[in-house]
Amino acid sequence: MLDDYNVIIRPLITEQGMHFANTKGAYSFEVNKKANKIQIKNAVEKIYDVKVLKVRTANRKGKHRRRGRTFGITASWKKAVVFLEPEHHIDLF
Repeated sequence: MLDDYNVIIRPLITEQGMHFANTKGAYSFEVNKKANKIQIKNAVEKIYDVKVLKVRTANRKGKHRRRGRTFGITASWKKAVVFLEPEHHIDLF
């Protein structure tokens, strides 16, 4: 069982993410790979004291990387885009 602070790993602060936050009220987070949409919604509502409208998730596969003759793969992770009610917002800065 995951608690709210283990569900959300970190907010993803990118140029595209800030544009979506300002225009659509959508915020991106890196979340635990085992978390589902309901757990993500409850965690964001509790941590940031906002009302969540909907959640979209995507599993991001690790990329192949090479350093000299050695090959490796970066870690896979899960991304969540959280849409808030129009009157709510999250101050990430």
